Amino acid sequence: MPKNSLNVSLKGADDIFSTEESRQEQQREQVQQIPIGELFPFKNHPFKVLDDESMQRTVESVEQYGVLSPLIARPRPEGGYEIISGHRRQHAAQLAGLDALPVIVRQMDDDAAVLLMVDSNLQRETILPSERAFAYKMKLEAMKHQAGRPTQDNYSQVGNNFGTLSSEEMAEELGTSKNQIFRYIRLTNLVPELLDMVDEKKISFNPAVELSYLDTNQQRDFLEAMNDTQNAPSLSQAQRLKKLAQEGHFSYDVAFAVMGEEKKDELDKVVIKNDTLRKYFPRSYTPKQMEDTIIKLLEQWQRKQQRQNER
Repeated sequence: MPKNSLNVSLKGADDIFSTEESRQEQQREQVQQIPIGELFPFKNHPFKVLDDESMQRTVESVEQYGVLSPLIARPRPEGGYEIISGHRRQHAAQLAGLDALPVIVRQMDDDAAVLLMVDSNLQRETILPSERAFAYKMKLEAMKHQAGRPTQDNYSQVGNNFGTLSSEEMAEELGTSKNQIFRYIRLTNLVPELLDMVDEKKISFNPAVELSYLDTNQQRDFLEAMNDTQNAPSLSQAQRLKKLAQEGHFSYDVAFAVMGEEKKDELDKVVIKNDTLRKYFPRSYTPKQMEDTIIKLLEQWQRKQQRQNER
């Protein structure tokens, strides 16, 4: 009885392994050398890239070793690539004169890109209040959009108007409270000049949250009153100004009267502005080094006065 002939094509071992290797290679993200001119910042990137001492150290490192950690970017419809992670490295590379950077190009939608951009930057040691405020807002909106929940621009202090589920998930992820997230987001309602003062620690965080409830014109009246009285708002003053605004009694004159009040905790306080002190110290000095130097000089002056009194 004749045997049935089977037409089976068997691949060799080399073909099988090379095919599997090709599959893995296709799935593995590749590091590409992208010309620096083809890399563009993330739209509405909330984190500032400053030419400070930290950046100078990064530039020196890039000059010596190159960019060791690849950037993450995604293709732009209009050409080039949008940086998702690595804005400081890109700026340092520009200052160091590099022509190209190592980049992992990743296809990502807007929400996924926002989440990765925010999360990668929140790992930094120093984050300004304004950076955290806009980053939290962008992250929360992206989380809600991914989950198919409606977004809303009316951020309440306790978060009732923005939904609870996404904010609770975000709070747990960041290791903070939902209320604190919304308090930071409130800062995005401040006019730029006031928000800069929060970053510069001229206005404390808690009073700034209260001032965020003033409308734009009221905030500018407050700013003028603050400058005219040369006083920073206390929490109680900011709360009173918020209440006056809600009751329809706010004006520049009212703000000037409130800000002109003498604060109990300032009666025995001597304040020297940072700009004044900086004129007498090297740029590399930290506030602690300046304080230690001032104390030593005062001690020397005190001993000199005592010797003169003993003569």
